[in-house]
Amino acid sequence: MARTSPLTPVDHDRDSAGMTYVYPVVSRRAGGVSVGVNLNPNNACNWACVYCQVPDLVRGTAPEIDLAQLEAELRAMLADILHGDFMQTRVPGGARRLNDIALSGNGEPTSAKAFPQVIELIGRVMADFDLSGKIKLVLITNGSLADRPRVQQGLQKMAALNGEVWFKFDSATANGMRAINQTRMSPDKQFERLAGAARLCPTWLQTCVFALDGAPPSAAEQDAYLAVVRQLGRESIPLQGVLLYGLARPSMQPQASRLSTLPAEWLDAFAGKIRAAGLPVKVSL
Repeated sequence: MARTSPLTPVDHDRDSAGMTYVYPVVSRRAGGVSVGVNLNPNNACNWACVYCQVPDLVRGTAPEIDLAQLEAELRAMLADILHGDFMQTRVPGGARRLNDIALSGNGEPTSAKAFPQVIELIGRVMADFDLSGKIKLVLITNGSLADRPRVQQGLQKMAALNGEVWFKFDSATANGMRAINQTRMSPDKQFERLAGAARLCPTWLQTCVFALDGAPPSAAEQDAYLAVVRQLGRESIPLQGVLLYGLARPSMQPQASRLSTLPAEWLDAFAGKIRAAGLPVKVSL
C-alpha cells in the first residue's frame, strides 16, 4: 500500500511507494529526491554490515528480476515526480528536485544476474523522460562482485549514462572488514576491485564511521585507511573522492546496541587526514 505522508531524510522505507523494486527517498547526501531501485526485495546480501538498516537481513543474492515490472514501476514513479503532485505532497520545500536514480535497496545490487540488463533498462527510461545527462545514475555497492564480467559490463554502461559508483570501503584491514562488514574478503583483493571499478566508471569511496563499544576507529585502522588513499594516488587510480558519513539511522542488526555516533568534530578531523593523504571528502553526519 503506497503511503502519502511526507518523506524525510531519515525515512528510507523501501515500501513507501507500494512497489516491489522502486521507492523514493529524500537523500541527505544528494540534497534532493533520489529514486531508489531495490534489486534485493528478498533482503538478501552477501555481506552483513553491522550498521545495516535492513530488517530481517539474510545472507544470499538477489532473486530473478522481473524486468517488465521494474520498468513499469520506474516509469510510474518518474511520471509522478516529474508530471504529478509528488514533489508538492511528499517532499519538503528545500528538496524538491530530482537528483538521481540510485541502485541501492536491501542487499548487494550487483548480485542480480540481470544487472547489465537493468542498467540498459534504466538508460532507456531516462532517455524517454529526457533525463539523460541531467541526473545521476548511482550504484551503491559493497564492490565485492566488481570483478565479475557481467558487473563490469554494467559499469561500462553506467559510465555512458552519467553514472557514479559509491563503493563501500569502511576498513582497510582484514580484522576491520570482519568486524564491520562481516566478510572474510581480503583487503588487497577489494583494492583490486576498487581500482577496476574506478577505471570503468566514476567512483567514490563510501565510508561509514561510528563508535563500536564506545570506541572510535583505532589509530591503526585510520593509518591503514590513509595508506590505501595514498596508494590510490601513487597508482593514479581515478577516484572522485570519499563520501564520509556517520550513523544516520538506527541499525537493524544484532550488534545495534554496540554502535553509537561519533561527534562531528571526529568526522571533520578524519576528513582532514584523508584530504591530506590526497582525496577530496564530502562529510555527512
